[in-house]
Amino acid sequence: MPHSPPKVPNQSPQNMTYSPKRAMAELRHNISFGPRATSSPMKRDEDSSPLISDAPPHQDDDNGRGRHPYKDRDRPFWSHLQSLCPFLGDDAKTSKISLFALIVVALLGFVFIFAIVKRVNAPYLCKKDGITLHCPHVKEAPSLWENPYSATTSWKPCAERRAGGISDLPPENETTGYIFIHAEGGLNQQRIAICNAVGVAKIMNATLILPVLKQDQIWKDQTKFEDIFDVDHFIDYLKDDVRIVRDIPEWFTDRTELFSSIRRTVKNIPKYAPAQFYIDNVLPRIKEKKIMALKPFVDRLGYDNVPQEINRLRCRVNYHALKFLPEIEQMADLLASRMRNRTGGSNPYMALHLRFEKGMVGLSFCDFVGTREEKALMAKYREKEWPRRYKNGTHLWQLALQKRKEGRCPLEPGEVAVILRAMGYPKETQIYVASGQVYGGHNRMAPLRNMFPNLVTKEELATKQELDHFRKHVTSLAALDFLVCLKSDVFVMTHGGNFAKLIIGARRYMGHRLKSIKPDKGLMSKSFGDPYMGWATFAEEVVITHETRTGLPEETFPNYDLWENPLTPCMCKA
Repeated sequence: MPHSPPKVPNQSPQNMTYSPKRAMAELRHNISFGPRATSSPMKRDEDSSPLISDAPPHQDDDNGRGRHPYKDRDRPFWSHLQSLCPFLGDDAKTSKISLFALIVVALLGFVFIFAIVKRVNAPYLCKKDGITLHCPHVKEAPSLWENPYSATTSWKPCAERRAGGISDLPPENETTGYIFIHAEGGLNQQRIAICNAVGVAKIMNATLILPVLKQDQIWKDQTKFEDIFDVDHFIDYLKDDVRIVRDIPEWFTDRTELFSSIRRTVKNIPKYAPAQFYIDNVLPRIKEKKIMALKPFVDRLGYDNVPQEINRLRCRVNYHALKFLPEIEQMADLLASRMRNRTGGSNPYMALHLRFEKGMVGLSFCDFVGTREEKALMAKYREKEWPRRYKNGTHLWQLALQKRKEGRCPLEPGEVAVILRAMGYPKETQIYVASGQVYGGHNRMAPLRNMFPNLVTKEELATKQELDHFRKHVTSLAALDFLVCLKSDVFVMTHGGNFAKLIIGARRYMGHRLKSIKPDKGLMSKSFGDPYMGWATFAEEVVITHETRTGLPEETFPNYDLWENPLTPCMCKA
């Protein structure tokens, strides 16, 4: 009686802890995902039938070899080979050709096996095809809190200072001169400027005067370098790479000239300038004047047009030399510890960098959900702050649609909530929010808070007395957010910027073990705009899309961003 395979019962979809209609209603959008969820297209075959082949019984040959095996011992090697390989006939010429073909096939098989083994042992590396990221497929159970395929990554940091390294710096009086920069912008833009300044000093063999953190129009902060960073560690760690002094030399008496005189300033440095530009255009002026200021100095050094050792030096500055003051580090450790123990026991936590401040919303020139009054006020704000871009406002609607389609608009708090729930993060998830004042206030944050009530900021984790010491400098508070996000189990960015780039880059530099989610805003915009897409289909699309957008190793490409992807110059194969 033939054996029939057992029937596999159909599995019911996973029970949802909340209604998709209700979740989307909290977004306050006019778009819904449809009245019901569709089933996943991915199914397995319920049964498979074995292949049964009836082979004919072995027939002895006419010579009776099957009946007299003892006679085979007296046969020569060639006869044995002919019995194993019947295509080797009695003809000597034909047999030699066949033997040669057999050897070639064997060699090709060996090369093929060797290539497979080498590929299996190769470092895990994702490759880009346009904007699509292709990653090697590895069978590993998915996890909400661990980076997928993290066990397969085989890259390690290699930008640190070499133990016992020999300094190649000339004496102080033999350097080409002194350079001085203003590090402009917020904390993270200033951090990048400092790293670039060290690189430029190395290119020109110049002495670097400790950079000044310039007051920014938005931040309005008067923080000094020593108020935020450990100066002694910074100078000592780089002592074998670049000569750094704390202040302008005493022999240079007219300090105001350095800040204001055009004779002491190099202003024609293009963005992402190559190393050769500094050698040809800046170095001669430094040799002539002995001290020169470089400004502006935002993004004034390229990435793939400078020597790799300079890029490695910039990584050394960013990840090893620039350390926050001990009191900032200790407070950040305390906040991270409180996040991990909010449930009474040890729990993982997510850090969310929410960029939806009024200035960001206005600058994006994207359209967002709101009342007519809100939209009218935002239009006046944009016209006042960016009159050249605003013009008469008639072209803005088409511009907003195009930017949203291309994924260049900040995600709203409600959109972030729906994406995280689609990924599978439960309502109980502990989330640390790093953001400024959210545009729209409590009403705009309501959908996110309703779907993730365990949402906290540093002001809610720490007492007023604990934070008062850091309120003297806005950059100190930003440093706390930076460190708590860096230490999180999962980091989620909602829009670009130096903060998110530096966090993702640092987590990659630590070995790609920590999960850093970079939402595909273009695809999400398309999905949010589809009224016929059910919740199950949407959730599946979110999960599949973001499997490779979690901070995995990526190959570098022309004009890549060193701060977000430090792989090639700053990391080595383990």
